[in-house]
Amino acid sequence: MKALIETIVTPLIDYPADLHVEVEETDAKIRYHITVNENDVGKVIGKNGRIAKAVRTVVHAAHSNTDKKVYVDIM
Repeated sequence: MKALIETIVTPLIDYPADLHVEVEETDAKIRYHITVNENDVGKVIGKNGRIAKAVRTVVHAAHSNTDKKVYVDIM
């Protein structure tokens, strides 16, 4: 899943070397922390949060077969 997020986000940003995706998993939830260069944060969030919402939708769909809650945070 980490590779999927990196594949989606990398073409959107100017500094792909600064992209880091961390996974925090517990019994009830999975949380992905996406960290990008401060100049790329707006590009990952998008106008009115549309790109961030699209990334979250894809990640939720990829985890549809699990009972855990899935969160995607953009740092």
